[in-house]
Amino acid sequence: MKKYRFLIVVIMLSFICINGFSQQSDIKTINLSERIKTLTPETQNLLKNLKVISGKGFMFGHQDDPLYGIGWEGDDGRSDVKSVVGDYPAVMGFDLGRIELGNEKNIDNVSFEKIRQEIIRQYQRGGMITMSWHMNNPLTNGDAWDVKKGENAVASVLPDGQNHDKFLRWLQSAADFFNSLKTEDGTKIPIVFRPWHEHTGSWFWWGKDLCSNEEYKQLWRLTVEFMQEKGVNNLLYAYSPDIQGPGQIYMERYPGDEYVDILGLDGYHRDNETGIESFQNSLNTILSFMTDEGKKRNKPIALTETGLEAIPIANWWTGVLLPIVGKYPISYVMVWRNARERENHYYAPYPGQKSAADFIKFYHYPKTFFCKDIPNLYK
Repeated sequence: MKKYRFLIVVIMLSFICINGFSQQSDIKTINLSERIKTLTPETQNLLKNLKVISGKGFMFGHQDDPLYGIGWEGDDGRSDVKSVVGDYPAVMGFDLGRIELGNEKNIDNVSFEKIRQEIIRQYQRGGMITMSWHMNNPLTNGDAWDVKKGENAVASVLPDGQNHDKFLRWLQSAADFFNSLKTEDGTKIPIVFRPWHEHTGSWFWWGKDLCSNEEYKQLWRLTVEFMQEKGVNNLLYAYSPDIQGPGQIYMERYPGDEYVDILGLDGYHRDNETGIESFQNSLNTILSFMTDEGKKRNKPIALTETGLEAIPIANWWTGVLLPIVGKYPISYVMVWRNARERENHYYAPYPGQKSAADFIKFYHYPKTFFCKDIPNLYK
């Protein structure tokens, strides 16, 4: 009888082991070429054209450009950039923050329906759209900046984490929004999605001091894999560390070529005139590194966020920014938003602003592309 019991135990253990190996083999590994093939034709063409454009010049972008500006909000067709140069930015950025909560308005108090409408308009005029996500902290339920050393929100959303299911619901809210971005004929609008940005700093809950390198990579891969499973086939993914340093610092949390389409950088000019040399030197160093990496990995590069708050330097556009970015094969450069609710928190000029005349010179420079300058990005 003991012999039979022993045999039964052996058979059960064998089944468990075989089943375990079977489950392990079913884990999907994303293949870059296969992922690209699943994208809509328009999205594939956008990726191709980002590489083409970077050989000729760069597109200019502005966060929240048609939503509000200095002294206005919600005016149909209005844009601070357009008011200065007569053209819209080639790239417009928007943020998904608070969509995870089911809110009607985002982190900047703009309705998601209004954002959807402006995304469609920008696509119809031939421009590009990029989206970031200042997602609330799923562990503390505070905002994206609610960080405390020792609290690992990233670990909590990974498989087996206490907030994993909650995080998947939050991802679903974004997937639904991305899948809803369509023209009247049903064409899905391509989006450059820039999740988990500035991770080399520690001001967001996914930052360097709040989780390990491997946990961050898992967070990124989980996001991409989830979107794929939900049929979101209109996204290109931009990896965008903060301007901390090249080489190991830039790449230490890189999730892999299969999960990234664009090598980005968020780098701001601080300290006005006294910070010019530091800003230019840092940009030079990192953009040179990114150029080499982009060639090696066959990926376009971009300055995904930049700017000088309130632009107090009259010739900042042609005297500080352009001499550096004009040297590199950058696909686009985007400055941050013109806040209507915070004094002097703006990054693009408006009529009469100190740098407006210089911005017009920047606009006319042959290598800066605004909306009217770009070919069809989606063909």
